[in-house]
This record gives sequence, C-alpha cells and structure tokens, in this order.
Amino acid sequence: MDTMQLYNSMSHKKEPFKTHEPGKVSLYTCGPTVYHFAHIGNLRSYIMEDVLEKALRWEGYDVLRVMNITDVGHLSSDADTGEDKMVKGAQREHKSVMEIAQFYTDAFFDDCAKLNIKTPDVVQPATGMIEEYIKVITKLIDTGYAYLAGGNVYFDTSKLKRYYIFNDHDAEDLQSGVREGVEEDVNKRNKNDFVLWFTKSKFEDQALKWDSPWGEGYPGWHIECSCISMKYCGEYLDLHCGGVDNAFPHHTNEIAQSESYLGHEWCPHWFHVHHLNTDSGKMSKSKGEFLTVSLLEQKGYDPLCYRLFCLQSHYRKGLTFSWENLDNAAGTYEKLLKRVAALSQEGKSDDGEMKPYLEKFQAALDNDLNTSLAITALYDVLKADISDASKRALIASFDTVLGLKLLEKASILKEKETAAPTAESDPAIDALIAARAQAKADKNWAEADRIRDELKAQGIELIDTKEGTTWKRV
Repeated sequence: MDTMQLYNSMSHKKEPFKTHEPGKVSLYTCGPTVYHFAHIGNLRSYIMEDVLEKALRWEGYDVLRVMNITDVGHLSSDADTGEDKMVKGAQREHKSVMEIAQFYTDAFFDDCAKLNIKTPDVVQPATGMIEEYIKVITKLIDTGYAYLAGGNVYFDTSKLKRYYIFNDHDAEDLQSGVREGVEEDVNKRNKNDFVLWFTKSKFEDQALKWDSPWGEGYPGWHIECSCISMKYCGEYLDLHCGGVDNAFPHHTNEIAQSESYLGHEWCPHWFHVHHLNTDSGKMSKSKGEFLTVSLLEQKGYDPLCYRLFCLQSHYRKGLTFSWENLDNAAGTYEKLLKRVAALSQEGKSDDGEMKPYLEKFQAALDNDLNTSLAITALYDVLKADISDASKRALIASFDTVLGLKLLEKASILKEKETAAPTAESDPAIDALIAARAQAKADKNWAEADRIRDELKAQGIELIDTKEGTTWKRV
C-alpha cells in the first residue's frame, strides 16, 4: 500500500495517496440528480470512480464508499438560482417529485448494472438527512459563518482565509456555477455566498418542504453532500470524487462549509473526471445531445463496449464521443472476447510466471490510474509465453478492476458459437436484411430499426453475429 500516485485537484499535482487511518479508505462520490436519465457523459465519471474504488480494493485497502442521491435542492444553475431540476422533471412528466426521484434513481442503478459499476456501500437520498442539515447550519450560524437574509440562510464566504481551492481548471469549468441565466440574489452580502437553507422560494409549487428554526423550507444543494459524507465517513474524509464541472462551485462550497463546521481540514485528496465531449463540445442534456445506455443498446452495442471506450483514455483528459470511436471500441472488445474464449480451460496457474504481469498491471494503476496502460498489460498477458491457466487467472484478477466481464462474456460467446443457429434463406427477407446492414453502416438507425420491426411483424427473428445476420421464424 501507499504506492499509488494520484493527481490531487487540491494541490494541483500527482502525489502519493495516503489515508487518515492506515489500510482504510473513506471515499465519497457525488451522486446523480434524479430528475432525468443519466447520459453517457455523466456515466463516464461513475465508470472511472468505479475503477478507482476497485483498484483500491485490488491493492488491499478496506474501502467505504458513500454516494448521495440528490432528490431535492439542486437548482439548474448550480448556484442556488434558476429552475429546480426536480420540480422541472415533475412538471415535465406530470408526476410528484418523489415519483420522479424513485423512477430515475432506479433507472440510474439499472444503467450502472449494465456498465458493471458497483453500487456504493452507502447510498443516501438527500431527503433523508434533514435533521443533520439543520444541526450543521445551526452551528454555522452560531459561529458566525452563516447569516439569515430575506428568509434564507446563507454561508458567508468573506469569513474564509481562502475560498477558491480548485483554481487550475478551465474557464468553462469555473463558470459552471453561473450558467443558464443566473439572476442576482440581492440578499447576499458577497457574490460567492451560497444558500444553506431556503424558506423563500421562487417556486410557488415547490413540493418538498420541512420545518426548521428558520421557517418551512428545504436545503441548498451543497450542504447535502457535506452532511452525508460527515455522517457516514466521520470528520476526516480520505478521497472525494466527482466530475470536473462540480469542482466549482459545488466542491468549493463543500470544503468551505465542512471545514468551517469541523474546525479543521476535511478532505485532503480530490479526484475529478473530465468531460465527455462531442464534436460540438461538452455533452449535456440542455444541448439535446442526450445519449443514454438504453440508446446504445437499441443501436446494438453492449454497454461494456462503452466502458472499454472510457478505459482506453485517461480520466483527466477530455474524451470525444463519436459512433465511429464507439465502433472501434466494440471491435476491440469483440476481439478481446474471442482471444479469451480461445484459452484452454485445463491446467493450473503458476504464481511465478504471473508475478511480472501483476506487477506491470499494478504499476499502471499506481501511475494516476492509467487505465490505458492497464489495458496494455492485459494484452501483454494474452500474447505472453505462459500457460493458458495463468493467463485466465491474470485476466480474472485484472478484471476485478477493469470490470469488462471478460471471462463471463467469453464463455457466453463460446457457447453461442457452439450452438450457432442454422440460417434460413428467402430472397425477399435476405434483401431486407441486406438493406438493414447498409442502413447500419450509414448510421441510419431509424431505417435499420424500421426494417427490424417490419421483419419482426412478419414473425422473423434476426440473429446478429460477427459473421453477419441470420434469421429464423418464430
């Protein structure tokens, strides 16, 4: 242990990862705001955080990972102004806020399961922590770090020696807190002050409100993560994760309020995953580039192809999504599975011949979670002059971190090849299948789906294989 080097967004450098208590890691992940489906840009962060957690466990740490579910209080500007995302979702779908929250929480974890993302040890919805928010806010008021104005409770950033912590991010990232038409809040003493508790809401139909010493209202977004982390991880948090767009203001505000409440440093190491981009820029729901795991499946992709696509790039670099790039990852994944499926099931692994490959894999992880080098270590195993039994053992070990289900999927592939269906033939049907293949090649997904549905209506089931598409009557 203590060999892992991780970039720390707080110190702006790669440094040895150390924990407050030897051998144990308390890890906090900013969870989703459950007002809509997660797009694959959101999910890149969760994939890389999942790899980080699994790497720490692989290296022998006892990890406690905690994640919140934001089901109240997250405003669309991320700066305590603008539309409430949960209310907006409820209005869009004519459901209650809690119905929306439950539906999209379930959808989020369904997507995580498809991407082989482990569910954190603790998942805490924000609505279940009201008493903790009130306790912390009360102390912040009593100690002079918070004030009441216009019916709301604000954190007073002027009381801090240093407010801006993550000052090495791009201008676009630092502006994320003031996007989407922010209006000036005249109640604030300082421009960076932020709301801890709302009693005066601009939303007449705000559904979720609770009694508090300051009147009926609801918590601000930032206080939720601080309180959830402190409840489950204690006063000292080892590692905080999130997307780079959360560095400011969300994580900045978490540090401000947590350290003011505790009276000491709170979390020494911060892990930020950079954006998934398209040709037109950062992927986001507001831009309409709404690619989901379900959409990938509809297009015929195994979601684990997207996981591999993410692992092929470093988490601190922007990653550009295109269908061509995903096709390349899908082809790589299929070839990997074929090579693993070809390995013999016989024999016993040899610790001696496995050792150098385990060391190379660990070196990749210890080098700021360099997953592309970890994938290279996997290929080195497949072409190594060692027994197939040792190769399978190494693949199993590596995959506890990579999460690609290589042995499981390779076994399924082998079974399918053994029990391949006998192709039927009909000129009209074959012509439609050929037209569908051309539509897929042209990325004309609507036409490909239309042809598939037309054949399905005729009682024709398509079987897509690496050699092509066959069919049978059902």
